[in-house]
Amino acid sequence: MSPAKVARALVLALVIAAIAAAPASGDEALVEVNDIVLRADAGFQPQTLPKRRFAPIQFEGHIDLAARRGGGPPQLLQALIDFDRDGRLSVAGLPTCTPESVAQQGTAEARQTCRGAIVGTGHIGAGIASPLGSLTERAALTIFNGPALATGPSVVLHARTYLPAPETYAILVPIERLHGGFRYRARLELPPLAQGFGALTHIDVKIGRRYRYKGRQRSYVSARCSDNILQTHGHFLFADGTVISGAVEKYCADK
Repeated sequence: MSPAKVARALVLALVIAAIAAAPASGDEALVEVNDIVLRADAGFQPQTLPKRRFAPIQFEGHIDLAARRGGGPPQLLQALIDFDRDGRLSVAGLPTCTPESVAQQGTAEARQTCRGAIVGTGHIGAGIASPLGSLTERAALTIFNGPALATGPSVVLHARTYLPAPETYAILVPIERLHGGFRYRARLELPPLAQGFGALTHIDVKIGRRYRYKGRQRSYVSARCSDNILQTHGHFLFADGTVISGAVEKYCADK
């Protein structure tokens, strides 16, 4: 990547951190770099959490991508997301779903096949270039608890699109356990969308699952508030070489 692009990526990281460091208020972040316009917001409930023990939460977030000069944004190739050490996943006793088991299925059928493994839902959007002009696609997203890997747990992202032809995506996302300030890293490698003619323009998710195992109530995602900040770090690589990298901080209140 050229020095100019490196500089722009570093500036963008500072912008993201400055915008997101404010308490969650419903205001979304807006950043621009090269020809990419990114809008994002995220939050969790409840915002008051124990200081030392983990309590169940539900996470919600969205991201929108566009091209500043019109048309579609460059294709997003890879996303690395690091999650704060004060967040925790619980998968003990939770059913799993493999990509192969839902790779040929639509949304309703996949949710029926792996209904016990659902840990989140949402939507994806894509812009598609075609001889008829720019088309838009919106599809339901399902997040399944995936198989255990050598690096840690995983999730399977499932969506069924129909433009320019029906296509199913069942993407395995490894979640690696880390040491230090972050506890997990999710690694998402995106395949070509719409037979190579599409680019991701939107994603929204709601993640949270309560279940019982061995007589105990469990939560797929939990958090504590040891230092009044829950931090997420993202690293995004686009097909044109642009890199967006930065930390997002959300305040929490301890009890």
